[in-house]
Amino acid sequence: MDTLANLYAEHITTLQARTKTIVEREGLDGLVIHSGQAKRQFLDDMYYPFKVNPQFKAWLPVIDNPHCWLVVNGVDKPKLIFYRPIDFWHKVPDEPNDFWADYFDITLLVQPEQVEKLLPYDKEKFAYVGEYLEVAQALGFGQMNPEPVMNFLHFHRAYKTQYEMACMREANRIAVLGHKAARDEFYAGGSEFSIQQAYLNATAHMENDTPYGNIVALNQHCAILHYTHFERQAPSQHLSFLIDAGANFNGYASDITRTYDFAKQGEFAEMLDSLNAHQIALGKALEPGKLYGELHIDCHRRMAQILADFKVVNLGADEIVEKGISSTFFPHGLGHHIGLQVHDMGGFMADEQGTHQAPPEGHPFLRCTRKIEAGQVFTIEPGLYFIDSLLADLAKTDHGKHVNWDKVAQFKPYGGIRIEDNIIVHEDRLENMTRDFNLD
Repeated sequence: MDTLANLYAEHITTLQARTKTIVEREGLDGLVIHSGQAKRQFLDDMYYPFKVNPQFKAWLPVIDNPHCWLVVNGVDKPKLIFYRPIDFWHKVPDEPNDFWADYFDITLLVQPEQVEKLLPYDKEKFAYVGEYLEVAQALGFGQMNPEPVMNFLHFHRAYKTQYEMACMREANRIAVLGHKAARDEFYAGGSEFSIQQAYLNATAHMENDTPYGNIVALNQHCAILHYTHFERQAPSQHLSFLIDAGANFNGYASDITRTYDFAKQGEFAEMLDSLNAHQIALGKALEPGKLYGELHIDCHRRMAQILADFKVVNLGADEIVEKGISSTFFPHGLGHHIGLQVHDMGGFMADEQGTHQAPPEGHPFLRCTRKIEAGQVFTIEPGLYFIDSLLADLAKTDHGKHVNWDKVAQFKPYGGIRIEDNIIVHEDRLENMTRDFNLD
């Protein structure tokens, strides 16, 4: 924690400088950033789990307290309006006294509706940044999430400070503990549900603490890209296990995927090893100045090579890509920016004005197309899957004749493979946070 405290001063200085630039450029007096509000469930007195505004937690690691506000202009000491009600039904947050508290002028807010008295009186030239536009309108803000401001903030979020990198390393360390516990539970014959519980216990997370809903899939469920069902009963036979799960630290996310073969031998295990080798190579290809979309194209060639090597498709790798067959087996993007959000904003931006960086032709649904630069953090997550609906679509085309359907039938019970690491791009090197914690 001492290291984080030492790095935090530079982090605040960076955010102040960014804020000063955009406030002056847009002729604003400042930004007012809202942490958010708790949302009540329909026809109930219970609330949905609170999710903080990422632009708020960029400044300070307060991720579980609604009705907080930040007033920043890039010059003056940031003002934090910290919600601390009088409440005997729920735990009241402690008064701020952590390592970050000295960087803010802190005022306590007892009732949310009293915040108007603590905000700037004339809000015409303050931009509201947050989700609750009706609240901002009622408070009299002249601008709400103005596009030039949001584009600027999103673009610069891709460049992580040393404090942010330290938080993301810790998020990876925690997640790796969970992945190892989940792997062991799989080899012990556990169910999806018991594997999930092993992961949560090892990370000391509750389900609402994880940065996204964990994917814990056995056998054919590995072919469901966003599988979050958690069967309570273990299958009669364990074949394969795919886990896509991260952890949260100070509001920063990790996002890690691994796939395992229960038998640890045979063609599926060999395919898994091959994909792992390609994944490592793709991670090492993150190069400043290169477009991330170029890596995605390289990934398709590599996935096609696996399909050719294992005789799933009776063509060479180049032809498999050219005919679009690889998209049946690899239907998602190579990866994305990660940080305050699992899929950090700004992945499609060519500049701070928000100019769109077009994806490679034929790949319109990527989560990242941006130029790779030092200070950015990416996931690298290639995959191969045997998905019934996509295979059925392929079978209806002329390209279906190139598929070895007996091989497809052989691999379908395993569902698929995905492997994912979180990697920092430095000026002179790459830092694979995930593998640095010995998750093979």
